[in-house]
Amino acid sequence: MPAKFENVDWYDSPQYYDIVFAADTVLECDFLEQIRERYGRSRGKRVLEPACGSGRLVEEMARRGYAVTGFDHNPHMLSYTRTRLARAGLRARLCEMELDGFRFRQRFDLAHCLVSTFKYLLTERAAAGHLQCTARALEVGGIYVLGFHLSEYGSTLKTRERWVQRRGATTVTCNTQFWPPDRRRRIERVRTRLTVQEPAGIARYETHWKFRTYDAGQVRRMLQAVPEFDHVATHDFSYQAESPRELHDDRLDTVLILRRV
Repeated sequence: MPAKFENVDWYDSPQYYDIVFAADTVLECDFLEQIRERYGRSRGKRVLEPACGSGRLVEEMARRGYAVTGFDHNPHMLSYTRTRLARAGLRARLCEMELDGFRFRQRFDLAHCLVSTFKYLLTERAAAGHLQCTARALEVGGIYVLGFHLSEYGSTLKTRERWVQRRGATTVTCNTQFWPPDRRRRIERVRTRLTVQEPAGIARYETHWKFRTYDAGQVRRMLQAVPEFDHVATHDFSYQAESPRELHDDRLDTVLILRRV
C-alpha cells in the first residue's frame, strides 16, 4: 500500500523546511557578499530579505555584522526565526508582510530573494509590484539578488527533484514534482512531499501550489516594465560570483543581479 501523506503546508513546519535548505547557507551568504562588492554602489551594510522563511540567511548575515531586516507572510516562519536569533544572541528586524505590498521608511544597500520564491507571484502585476517595492526600498546603487528557475515550455513530462538532509536524529527527505508548464496560462503545478524520520516515528507531509512561469524573453520584458532597476548581470545557482553568464533558456537556474538606478 502506498504511503499516505498528510495535506499540510510545509511552510507551517519551519524546522523541516530549514533542514532541507540549510546546506547552502554559507555558500549563499558568501555569494551575496561578493555580489555586493562586485556590483553594488551603495556601501552600507543594511540588508533586506523578502520571504525570509526560517531565517537561516537572516541569522548568517546578522552573524557577519549586517543590519538585517526580513519579512515573511507566514507567522510560523517568523516565530521560528525569532527563536533562532535569540538562541544565537543575534538581532534582526522581522515583519509580517506580503511580497507585492511592502514599504519601509529606511533604505537598504542589499536585498535578496532566492530559491524561486518570487514565482509565487502569479500575475504580471504582482511581479512588477514586488520589483517596484524592492526598488523603492533600496538606496540608489543598491543591489537586488533575485533567484528562480526558468520554465522549459517544450517539456511534456513531469520532472522531479529529491533531497535528503539530516540534523541530529532527524532525517528529512524532500521530493518535489513539477508538472509541464502551461505557456498560455503562465502556470506550473508543483507538489512537495516531506518524509520526516525521527526517533518517535515517521511523519509524511504533502503540499500543492502553483508557480508563475518564465522563459528568458519573458524575464527581459518583465524587467523592461520596471525601469527603476538596471539588470547588470546574471548568475546561476552554482553561486560563483566570478562567473557571470548570459540570460538564456539553455540554463534554467537563474540569479538576476539588479541595481537600483
